[in-house]
Amino acid sequence: MSWRGSRPLIVMFSAAFLALAMAPLPAFASTPLSIGVSGNHLTNGSGQTIRLLGVNRSGTEYACIQGWGLFDGPNDATSVAAMAAWHINAVRIPLNEDCWLNITGVGAGYGGAAYQSAIQSYVNLLHQYGLYAILDLHWNAPGAAKATGQQVMPDADHAPAFWTSVATFFKSDPAVLFDLYNEPHDVTWACWLNGCTSPGWQTAGMQSLVTAVRATGATQPIMLGGLAWSNDLSGWSANRPSDPANALVVSFHNYNFNVCDPTCWNTTVAPLAAQVPVVTGELGESDCAHAYIDQYMGWADAHGISYLGWTWDTWDCSNGPALISNYNGTPTAFGIGFRDHLAALSVKFRRELSPPAVTRCPICGRRPL
Repeated sequence: MSWRGSRPLIVMFSAAFLALAMAPLPAFASTPLSIGVSGNHLTNGSGQTIRLLGVNRSGTEYACIQGWGLFDGPNDATSVAAMAAWHINAVRIPLNEDCWLNITGVGAGYGGAAYQSAIQSYVNLLHQYGLYAILDLHWNAPGAAKATGQQVMPDADHAPAFWTSVATFFKSDPAVLFDLYNEPHDVTWACWLNGCTSPGWQTAGMQSLVTAVRATGATQPIMLGGLAWSNDLSGWSANRPSDPANALVVSFHNYNFNVCDPTCWNTTVAPLAAQVPVVTGELGESDCAHAYIDQYMGWADAHGISYLGWTWDTWDCSNGPALISNYNGTPTAFGIGFRDHLAALSVKFRRELSPPAVTRCPICGRRPL
């Protein structure tokens, strides 16, 4: 989402962990962590079908451009362990175009090599905990304007250079995915695919960004969000970019205030998921509850669709859905629904397990205890 115009407020709740959520994590797979696309599925390093079930970690898109940090909250091993304890296998990391490229006067220590090194170190830390990383172009701006928010589309001035640089940086890391642009909106599908003129500047189309990534030699999966803040997928298949690696993934953002309702899930999202992997890059609701995401997660489970909760940050409801009230992993009233659902999936897998026929979790790709 795009309501983070300033540093979010922090609210503290008291919520006890359930024993279910604190059950030991499955042991990590012995094969190297990697991810690819096969038909309409994501696959792990052993070629087994997996889903991405995880969280967003907001902060790296705004702290640097606002000039007060690189992350919002801790980014150490303890904080990652708290995320992993929720039985996730992926973390989406929003990035800032200016900070990565060190342009438009980003503050000293918050751009270029410092920013890139911080992101790389965090990605490496996630991998140590068996977590895939999704790198997302979240905030951008054309020309000399500062990237203090997101636009209708990626900009032709900097976005191709951004993705050339990011893809070059991570092309040897098989456990990352590239999410080309957070939430396209207020443009046509033709503009989405090939770019167009926005008032005063030129957008970059998705085809040009796919081409930029692949030109580096990077072969990792590429995620592309649809229109209407990545909630409208109606024209995705008809406007699918060409990809020599044949590893494109649909990114779908789903909140209780979006247009795509449960009927749309069945008429638009499900048919698409039968053709190409669908990752719900952001999932949440604005009422500090979890009835909406509960319904969606159950539906997504039945359709083999991935999802990542928004967001692993200690905000209050006025600043957007926050999963946690502290970085130890204590859930908010909203987050408790997400946490407990993933815990239940993990328990369900263990109960249905019948070794040695099944040696890995079919959802996350990890080995059982």
